[in-house]
Amino acid sequence: MKIRIGYLGIPHTLLENYHTMTYQKYINLKDKSQHELDKIILSNLKTFNKTIEYNKKNKIMFYRMTHNLFPLATIKNIDYDYFKWHEKLKQIGRKIEKYKMRIDAHPDHFCVLSTNKKDVLENSIRIIKHHYDIFEMLGIDGKIVLHIGSKFPTKEEAIKRFMINFLNLDKKLQKMIILENDDHLYTVSETLKICEALNIPMVLDYHHFKCHHEKKEKLDKLLPKIISTWNNEKNSPKMHFSTPKSKKEKRTHHFYLDYHSFLKFINLLSLTKTDIDIMLESKGKDESLFKLLRQIDFYKPFKLKKNEIYLD
Repeated sequence: MKIRIGYLGIPHTLLENYHTMTYQKYINLKDKSQHELDKIILSNLKTFNKTIEYNKKNKIMFYRMTHNLFPLATIKNIDYDYFKWHEKLKQIGRKIEKYKMRIDAHPDHFCVLSTNKKDVLENSIRIIKHHYDIFEMLGIDGKIVLHIGSKFPTKEEAIKRFMINFLNLDKKLQKMIILENDDHLYTVSETLKICEALNIPMVLDYHHFKCHHEKKEKLDKLLPKIISTWNNEKNSPKMHFSTPKSKKEKRTHHFYLDYHSFLKFINLLSLTKTDIDIMLESKGKDESLFKLLRQIDFYKPFKLKKNEIYLD
């Protein structure tokens, strides 16, 4: 059984940053707006390319790209040709394919398919379509992680809206979506039920489970069902792991990761006998990942090879 771990966003080790632009600044720049947006996107693409090289050099084969690669891309009345960057994205995508690196994305909280507001739904679909276009230009089969979202006016009605809106999406967009349990609304069981009904792969977020679950929920019983939602996928099942910032701020991610909690999670996953990819959601990004690897290498609770965890 092999477990790969990954991180999200721009690595702290690199000096580069992703840049963005507000809608108001874009408007204020007037005739200079397109030129300034070009500069920002070119810089972001260079950083993205450098991050892929950095990951390869450090044997990290699982990575979540930023959803801010192209600022303002999902704003309805912005007239900008994002497809002109196709060739540069294609070059990066060839590296990703060559390195056999798994890349995914997680749109922000504005992407809500369970919404009862027409404008929010339209924007959510634009966000999903935008991520599809990026993966298409990269030439990779990427996935995006979504939450169920709203519970207005009841969970039952919100779930029904989610399912209807999901089924109304183009099949190619449906195929890209995977669902995650969250830390205050939808439990593992509730999310799993929707995934099974719609044939969507499910991401188990261990931190969210700790924050919000029903007393009757037992992960050792639910894990085989979660794993089975990935039966038709070429990639291994995906999980999320993070550590609360404090007892008071239990829903906020810590900079680092709790080693002992991670061991408990791995021991739980070992029951599945299935290869799994774990996304580490920590403020420390690559720094917290490498600290965790150093702890595993020193204490040797598991076999570690090329930054991958192997269980007998």
